[in-house]
Amino acid sequence: MADADFIVAGAGHNSLITAAYLAREGYSCHILDARPIPGGGASTEDLLMPGVGIDTCSTGHTLIRVNPVIKDDELGLVSKYGLSYVDPDPVAHVCFPDGEYFTMSLDADATIAEFARFSERDAATYSRMLEEWADVRQIFGQDRFRPIGYGPSTEELLDAHPRASVWRRRRMMSAYDVIMHEFEDRHCQAFLLWMTFQTIVAIDRPGTGLLAYSLIAARQKNSWSIPVGGSGTLVDALVGYLEDHDVTIECNQTVAELVLQDGRCVGVETTAGDRYMAGKGVISTIHVKHLVDMAPAAAWGDDFLFGVDTYEVGISGYAAYLATTEPPIFDTADGGRTAVSAGIVGWPDQFLRMLRDVNDGIAFDDVPSLLVATPTLVDTSRSIDDLHTVKLLTAVTFELRDGETWETKKEVMADRYFELVQRHCSNLSADKVVARTVRSPEDLETHNAHMIRGAFHGGDRTPANSGQNRPVPGWAQHRMPIPGLYQTGGTTHPGGSITGAPGRNAAMIVLEDFGHDITDLLGL
Repeated sequence: MADADFIVAGAGHNSLITAAYLAREGYSCHILDARPIPGGGASTEDLLMPGVGIDTCSTGHTLIRVNPVIKDDELGLVSKYGLSYVDPDPVAHVCFPDGEYFTMSLDADATIAEFARFSERDAATYSRMLEEWADVRQIFGQDRFRPIGYGPSTEELLDAHPRASVWRRRRMMSAYDVIMHEFEDRHCQAFLLWMTFQTIVAIDRPGTGLLAYSLIAARQKNSWSIPVGGSGTLVDALVGYLEDHDVTIECNQTVAELVLQDGRCVGVETTAGDRYMAGKGVISTIHVKHLVDMAPAAAWGDDFLFGVDTYEVGISGYAAYLATTEPPIFDTADGGRTAVSAGIVGWPDQFLRMLRDVNDGIAFDDVPSLLVATPTLVDTSRSIDDLHTVKLLTAVTFELRDGETWETKKEVMADRYFELVQRHCSNLSADKVVARTVRSPEDLETHNAHMIRGAFHGGDRTPANSGQNRPVPGWAQHRMPIPGLYQTGGTTHPGGSITGAPGRNAAMIVLEDFGHDITDLLGL
């Protein structure tokens, strides 16, 4: 006897969205998650002390704002379940090694004026890039919220554009090369590299060129949009919707095996030996690297296994979380300046060396790129007693050498990063820090098995692992080689970050397979 129409393995925001669309159509769902709380990388937790909410992974939700689930409020998450967003201004404030700084404002003219402080030519280039991207944004963004193969392809739409050849070249370049080609001043170059790297993609690799346009234009338009109350409020809204539709969510339930009958996936088994049977199908958000170990190799086929074996998990991350009595106030010639999304970046050659060292597994001690996130500047509901939450986030290599271990190195790195922030924020003395927790790549993986090697975006997003190749060529439409099994989450198109796109796209595929007309959802 089935426990539900669909068993959902994993309670990240994407699988919750998939379940919500299925529940809207009357299907019963039973959701299992290995962690103590639902949400995956969209969680807000009291890591430091009660009442101080820390976004343990994601903080910015800019990309999901254009998803119809939010833009059109298709599930009522905004109108009924209390989800709301704030768009901080300034958008970002970045410091350079020579003591200079760059502040990006929601007012595009103010940002252009900031470029002009360093280079009139670069100011004109930035203005032109925003205009050029606005002209093609729909072409390159239309497939994000549709499953692969539905609607006209990007190539078909690009064919009709008068500058198709230019954009084909740009999308195949690396973001690093695009920025270095277009901009002349190293401050402007460094700022844009820092901004483009915010999704922790190897921007020195071919096929990342559009990030130099899409990420920066999105921030210019919508800032680093954050949910009021913390990243977990998105999850709270989804859980509220699911509970109102009689969907059960069980945490502390680790799926260990797929249950197959006559070659079809009909359920899952947990590490505790409990079986959950599905009447119609199983939906997974388990990382594909782990998923293939949950059924016999013959069930997947050699081609799929090759695709998973060569799937790149992405760049490892490192995070230090602080509770402080004051926010970081950055020293400038015009006085102190604060920003929810701030950072410290090295010169372009240092940035490039960091990317190559990460790729080559070489440990490094300098800090070519650091995000300093202080969401409490615009959202005091996240904390108590006027405390601020500060997250220091950077990319690192997973491997350490010369006998070093992450257990000891992670605290040394946190000290170094805090000292670096202090150089630019004279107000932030050590006595202003009331609590600190540090997570190395190993810690990130321990706390969430989906974050293999501490990579928290579900996998690399260069061409070999994107679009019709994600997670494996031939299986990009959320249907897996095992009948009855569907995949969503960060390992599927269009990838990680808080977009909700994999969840909504997977729901379309499942609904279509069970006879539903998805024309309206596709927007065709």
